[in-house]
Amino acid sequence: MKTKLLTPNDIAEAAAILQRGGLLGIPTETVYGLGANGLDPDAVRRIFEAKGRPQDNPLILHVPDESWLARYCQNVPDSAYTLARRFWPGGRLCPTR
Repeated sequence: MKTKLLTPNDIAEAAAILQRGGLLGIPTETVYGLGANGLDPDAVRRIFEAKGRPQDNPLILHVPDESWLARYCQNVPDSAYTLARRFWPGGRLCPTR
C-alpha cells in the first residue's frame, strides 16, 4: 500500500484516487475516517479488508442532500424527507443555510 499525505490543494488528486477505487484517510472532528467510492464494490471490499470489519457491520454512504435518498434507498418514508430537510447539514435550522 502506498501512502501519500494530501493537502487541501490536492482535492483533484483525492477525487482521482476515489475514482480509481482507492481509499482515503479523512480527518474529521473526532476520528479519521476511511473513505472510498461507496458505489464501487471493490473499493467497499477494500475498506472492510483494511479495517478488519465484519461483513455484517454496514458502512455509511454519504450523500449531499435528501434528493439523493431515493437513488440508494428503498421505501423511504415521507418522515425521512421531512427530517432531512429540517436537520440535514445546511438545513434551515443550521446557521449556514
